[in-house]
Amino acid sequence: MASKEPKKNLSSNYQNNPKSGYNGWSLTSQYITVRDGVKLAADIFRPVQDRKIISNPLPVIWTHHRYHRSSTKEAELNEKCCFLKQLIILARRLVKEEANLQTQLDVTPWLERLIKCGYIIGVVDVRGGGASYGTYTSPFSKEEANDAYDVTEWFAEQVWCNKNIGMFGDSYMGITQYMAASTMPPHLKVIFSEMAVFDLYEFTYPGGIFRHDFVAKWSNKVKELDSSFSVAPVTQDKDRKWLTEALQEHKKNRDVFEMFENLPYRNSQDKKTRSIPQITRSPSSHLKQINQSGVAIFHLSGWHDMWCRDALLWFNNLSNPQKIVIGPWSHSQRYDFDQAVEHLLWYDYWLKGIENGTMESAPIRYYTFNAPKGKEWQVAWTWPLPHQQLTKYYLQGGPSGSIDSINDGVLTTQSPQIKHGWDDYIVNYTTTSGKATRWTNGYGGNFDYGDMSENDRKSLTYTTAPLAKALQITGHPLIHLWITSTASDGDFFVYLEDVDRQKVSRYLTEGALRASHRAISTPPYNNFGLPYHQSFESEIITLSDYPTELNFDLHPISYIFKAGHQIRLTIACTDKDNALTPELSPPPTISLYRSIHHTSYITLPIISED
Repeated sequence: MASKEPKKNLSSNYQNNPKSGYNGWSLTSQYITVRDGVKLAADIFRPVQDRKIISNPLPVIWTHHRYHRSSTKEAELNEKCCFLKQLIILARRLVKEEANLQTQLDVTPWLERLIKCGYIIGVVDVRGGGASYGTYTSPFSKEEANDAYDVTEWFAEQVWCNKNIGMFGDSYMGITQYMAASTMPPHLKVIFSEMAVFDLYEFTYPGGIFRHDFVAKWSNKVKELDSSFSVAPVTQDKDRKWLTEALQEHKKNRDVFEMFENLPYRNSQDKKTRSIPQITRSPSSHLKQINQSGVAIFHLSGWHDMWCRDALLWFNNLSNPQKIVIGPWSHSQRYDFDQAVEHLLWYDYWLKGIENGTMESAPIRYYTFNAPKGKEWQVAWTWPLPHQQLTKYYLQGGPSGSIDSINDGVLTTQSPQIKHGWDDYIVNYTTTSGKATRWTNGYGGNFDYGDMSENDRKSLTYTTAPLAKALQITGHPLIHLWITSTASDGDFFVYLEDVDRQKVSRYLTEGALRASHRAISTPPYNNFGLPYHQSFESEIITLSDYPTELNFDLHPISYIFKAGHQIRLTIACTDKDNALTPELSPPPTISLYRSIHHTSYITLPIISED
């Protein structure tokens, strides 16, 4: 059951105690050779005291990096530069390499505090990326996971390591931690994974709809990085000979976009490897091994991250010692969250045996938007919250008077009383949630939904009357729609929004489903009792002339609607800037039913006041 944050703040001693054991750090870089002979580039930061590198064995925490462990600040040295420019740049780097270097301590400054508190930091380029040799065959390959095992055990063998190993990192580097744990390295004791995917297919094809924009932009980004001379060579590679050899091997890297655009079903076979990557390379397929590893896991996410549902799925499907924090963040945000303190609490407990109380509090800590000051953060022992009240809000005829949309329908807790009722909608292919979404932020774009009213006016909307009192929802909204279409298939995007007194509509969360992927199957993992769409090719069902029910969930959220505000449900059939929907000419007409016999509604997880 949820409760207020305990009075005892476990992190206060860490925040208020400025003491650290060491006053500096030293960087070396080298290659680590893994089992198949591939050499991986590694940066190693060791604590220094009075200009002397600490020789006493210490714990190591490391990250398996996809986007260059270190880079140079000057312009790239490549074949496009004139010969004279190449010589000038090379000379500068040879003379003053350190000044031109940007390491992970520059990008992630809180790591310096961990070093000064007695931790060795490792940053290792993945095979086929950065300055590492090898070829990148796709995200989360077996080879990459085995590399993580080998690197972990290599660190454990070093005389300056006390054989206690942890990992850190977010996004891709968060996912590689779960994959590392699945290989069960004997010396990997703890991970701290931030913003990490759980089910690969549910991300690349949510509800069967290709997340085209993200996959294309991310694929182009890594393709550019993998051929870039901006990556820093290892220390001994003064003339960049090894780096040049590594980049030459990267030319064989797999085109990630080409791979995923040809995997529209969960069981689609990759023609090049004859494998089923959406299953075999999905982190969720390795739950058994991760559980067997016993590795202690800290999961971190945000309600507006791409993978907030995923973080909760990780938590609910693992029996490892674990904690989870979900804040008011998108993928790139961490405001009001002390990374150094939270990591130190976790690592000190599991790698140094310091009894700091981190495992005594409730394992779930989450933020509620619009909560009273001082009550924004709540804790819980289980998820979903056991005291949630699943309440149906029905889609009804209007007008609500809140917006000039296609239908301006009403959203109410009163069930429909009419035998025949529906709203017709000619699909508008310009509808979009914008270019600064949770999805664009995932590949480095902005995050700012702004007023959703423009999109609402092009869509079907259902809006409540102004709320008499504040209303909290915490959990997974669930949508039930009855529809027909003049086409044999169609995409449905549902947005939950908050309309303020000035009629500005704010995005809260969303869900999506392609109608032909509507078949519900038994999930291979604990899915909170929510509808699971397996999306096997054999399960695809076209639409008929009769009303068809679509059931799917929206991403979880914890939010308080203020008194006087209105709850809005917006339904569109495209999100043109974030997902790929086939355009038909003429556009089909959708009928959304809202009657006694075909009742469309959204279930909201209401949390009553204490």
